[in-house]
Amino acid sequence: MKNFFRKVAYGIGPNEDVPSDPLQWALDQLNEVPKLSWQGKIYTEKEFRGHYKDWVYGDRKVLRKKYKDNKTLYKTHKDILRHKTGQKFWESLEISIRHNEGINSNQPVLAKLWMFWGNFFAISDKDFLANYSTGPYHREIIRPNLNQTFEKMVYDVTTSWAMIHHLDNSESAGPKSVTANQDWRRKKKEPASINENHARELLELHTVSPKAGYTQEDVIQLAYIMTGWQQRWSKKKLETGNVWFNSEYHQPGKKNVLGKEYKKGKKSLAVVIKDLVNHPNCRDFVAERLCRYLITDEPTKEMKQPIIDAFKKSDGHLTEIHKAAINVAFDYNNKFKKFQTPENWFIQAAKIGDLKWPPPVDLMDSYALGDKPVRQQRYPERVLRNIGHHPYRAKQPNGWSDHSDDWMSPELLIRRLVYADRSYDFFEIRK
Repeated sequence: MKNFFRKVAYGIGPNEDVPSDPLQWALDQLNEVPKLSWQGKIYTEKEFRGHYKDWVYGDRKVLRKKYKDNKTLYKTHKDILRHKTGQKFWESLEISIRHNEGINSNQPVLAKLWMFWGNFFAISDKDFLANYSTGPYHREIIRPNLNQTFEKMVYDVTTSWAMIHHLDNSESAGPKSVTANQDWRRKKKEPASINENHARELLELHTVSPKAGYTQEDVIQLAYIMTGWQQRWSKKKLETGNVWFNSEYHQPGKKNVLGKEYKKGKKSLAVVIKDLVNHPNCRDFVAERLCRYLITDEPTKEMKQPIIDAFKKSDGHLTEIHKAAINVAFDYNNKFKKFQTPENWFIQAAKIGDLKWPPPVDLMDSYALGDKPVRQQRYPERVLRNIGHHPYRAKQPNGWSDHSDDWMSPELLIRRLVYADRSYDFFEIRK
């Protein structure tokens, strides 16, 4: 059962009682989504967007112009701006909140599934999103949906500010939309055109997967449906305004995706998402990813079937999908081993070793106030970079790999050994 506790959570700490019924212990954690256990200040996603605007445009619009002839002063004031907007701090705070759920909360199984879905709906490392947006997106979009339907989660993810920005959907405009005929486009020579990024990832990574056999035309038609979903732009907020549906950018007329016709308008996105998440390939894809995360690199049909059945029977309710996945992990616990990703391994090492991790609230608050902590290498963001697995900085929209072979290079194994060797001295033991 030690393997089970590590596979579905992060092990059992030395001061914790070993559950007499491991399976029930795990299942009981999945019904509700409690408040985060972090005792420090937790900032809202909208607050972070404000800091993001100040960083990106404070740098680009003000400092570059003001100090264009003095690189030294530019660098100095850029560092001041970094501090003022928290560019080097928010990641570490968010990682602390994240790791605290795995190590110190009463629901580490739910925390591990939270991390799974954050990677399933990954935000890759671009446009300073990791510094300001990815953590809040995980907290305010992914986590509250852990006991809702998969359909709702997909819709909320698809229309979130972070995902709209990440996949450039604000830049997508129907070639026959109202905006296509506006004078400013002709003057600037910027014809209206669709951006396929978001539509492609919705099909490939978030719902039916390539096994559904969709075509390039399906991607284009879905992109037409998604035109109009964008950040509300203003001179004050720039692109950090809330997401809205701008009908002037929406491609008129009917669209056809995977053989089904959809009407024009705002409501068509919810309709097409409903159809995609109820597609048999979507259920199979979700089941395979969960089994790969919790059990083995190569899930079998027999492993996936209980999860597929729970998905179908519950109309995609994630609580039932999660329970089915945990039951399967329990049934196959002694038959398969699973090599953990560096972050999962690190959280397990901290919990089982009773290390003083994550950094305490007062240290993180001190960092936020501008004080300089003594041991900077302990910042969570830096630790994850050092072991080669920063969850907010995936290189591609498909997130970090769940395949063991991708984490078994000599370099990555050596990095783990270094941290394991120094852990008790480096992180300190709880008292």
